[in-house]
Amino acid sequence: MLLNWTVMILYNYFSAMFVGPGYVPLGWTPEKSQDCMYLQYCKVCQSYKAPRSHHCRKCNRCVMKMDHHCPWINNCCGYQNHASFTLFLLLAPLGCIHASFIFIMTMYTQLYNRISFGWSSVKIDMSAAKRDPRPIIPFGLSAFAASLFALGLALGTTIAVGMLFIIQMKVILTNKTSIESWIEEKAKDRIQYYQTGETFIFPYDMGSKWKNFRQVFTWSGIPEGDGLDWPVRDGCHQYSLTIEQLKQKADKRVRSVRYRATEDYSGICCPVTKGVKTFFTTPCTEEPRIALSKGDLILATRGLKHWMYGEKILISAADGGIRERGWFPRKCVEKYPCDSEAYQPVDGEKKSK
Repeated sequence: MLLNWTVMILYNYFSAMFVGPGYVPLGWTPEKSQDCMYLQYCKVCQSYKAPRSHHCRKCNRCVMKMDHHCPWINNCCGYQNHASFTLFLLLAPLGCIHASFIFIMTMYTQLYNRISFGWSSVKIDMSAAKRDPRPIIPFGLSAFAASLFALGLALGTTIAVGMLFIIQMKVILTNKTSIESWIEEKAKDRIQYYQTGETFIFPYDMGSKWKNFRQVFTWSGIPEGDGLDWPVRDGCHQYSLTIEQLKQKADKRVRSVRYRATEDYSGICCPVTKGVKTFFTTPCTEEPRIALSKGDLILATRGLKHWMYGEKILISAADGGIRERGWFPRKCVEKYPCDSEAYQPVDGEKKSK
């Protein structure tokens, strides 16, 4: 049984790692040219972002149905490997539960055979068991310590990976990814903030948990569709989600505030020279930091008490058109007064129609 668990866990682990999530073809455009107005354009991949796809900074490609970038498989979890990744999250806790049972029973039986009860004390002799013949595998103090350590690892893996499995099953049964769940929450906030009266309906939820489950898990092991076109529920548009993303992007530009750097910042994760509070309140996220030079202009979109997140405004074409986004200390910048009518979209963004 342990060998079976090991083979199945490693098979799904390496499948998720090497099969990959599937990438949007470089230079991809929709079949109908008029549909381009509903999609975002990726300057890195030189293509439009297909529905449900997102650009991953780590993979440097647009990933089909991207859920997240997983450092444990050194790859994204997406369209092609979502099933393998979820099976790995299921099988790993099951194998660890089996191993934990073996460890617990082994330590219990071995300690029970080494306990001696006296009139005033209870002693445990780890040198030998009180039975004959002696066990085939010696169980001394070092074996007990190793078994206890392995039991801790098995239980920790069961809890941690099991929680990840539950999270993945929730998004699979609603046919959403973690990113799409976040987009849906922002859609609700946007509608409530502007009081537009519109209702956002997630277009890819088929209304049945079984149908949503079948979108990822199939008997052939190959997910349904091609990763570019997706079935939508009745009353929804093929580009309902991408249209909402464009609205949120335009809203972010409206709410963003322009800042100017007043001092240099090297882009280090925990800067010592920017104050004690800035050092200890550094954002716990994989999102990058951006280096600042005095006089740089930044368009901030969100922030914390001592940190801000934004995009450096490119002044000249010599910067290569590469968008620099990330966190920077609030202490390094100040608000930059500018005329809103003279505002130009950040390089790399499309003007909303």
